[in-house]
Amino acid sequence: MRHTNYTIQSTRPARKVKRRYVIVLLFLSVFFSPGCRKDSGTRPAESPTGDSTGSSQTYAQQLANADWDSTWVSDAVLWKYYHFLNLFSAPESITVFDVDLNNKKLTVKIPYVTTGSFLKTSEGAASVGAVAAINGSYFDTKNGGSTVFFKIQGKIITQTSTAIPSYRDNAGLSIDKNGKVSIIRRPTSGWETTNTYDLLTSGPILIYNGEVMDQVDDSFNNERNPRTAVGLTDDNHLIAVVVDGRFSQSAGMTTKELAEVMQALGCQTAMNLDGGGSSTAWVKDRGVVNYPSDNKQFDHGGERAVATVIAFVMKN
Repeated sequence: MRHTNYTIQSTRPARKVKRRYVIVLLFLSVFFSPGCRKDSGTRPAESPTGDSTGSSQTYAQQLANADWDSTWVSDAVLWKYYHFLNLFSAPESITVFDVDLNNKKLTVKIPYVTTGSFLKTSEGAASVGAVAAINGSYFDTKNGGSTVFFKIQGKIITQTSTAIPSYRDNAGLSIDKNGKVSIIRRPTSGWETTNTYDLLTSGPILIYNGEVMDQVDDSFNNERNPRTAVGLTDDNHLIAVVVDGRFSQSAGMTTKELAEVMQALGCQTAMNLDGGGSSTAWVKDRGVVNYPSDNKQFDHGGERAVATVIAFVMKN
């Protein structure tokens, strides 16, 4: 083939000029194409690349068919990651912890700080010897400490602040004395009336009895932001999801979109946790593994200090 091209070019110089012109045009079209721009929505080289062909599938099919990058961080915790280039018509970077609550060695703990203090997810996780962790619920960004109803070992640590809308405190992650985990709705009589051992409240509740819940029509629910959520499946697995956002590489989600993701991952109940710059996923010996937005850089360095952490711990 090379010899043939050489013969044609040497006997027909006019075509040689034309061929060079075409090559230059091809080079320019590639160089200036949107896929080569720095802000194109693709992941850094260190991260797996998503599949942009999923737009013809439903969101549930995309989640089910994605080639998740999966790593066992313990016998009970599977860490999964995928970068969707077109989920809900937007790029989405999603980290999932699939936690097998049937494993007798697995416990869920909630390290925390009180008013006047802050705690990074990584610090809280390390303090209890966790294998993986996510950020918890809402907190006072100025003074520290939880701003939602929070109880540990039967003792109330904080009450819900009057500044928290009721729909952002209508669900609770409950852990009883035996370590059984459940997601409950706030009773009409209030959280104080619940007979719970450990309880961290948040909201809105996303799924209940397998049904996606309607949400209040406001900016908190309707705008796309980084999100963190937990849900429970019929086979007693806890699904923790952290969605990155506020970047061209990942748009974030509305609470409705987040609920649909949790349902597609098999959750029968699910609740929203604190999001935005707080959304963090951490793995032992790896550190922060998602892309927190607090430093406005799409890297692992934007971890925000919070007040509560949900940690997955393996007993010796």
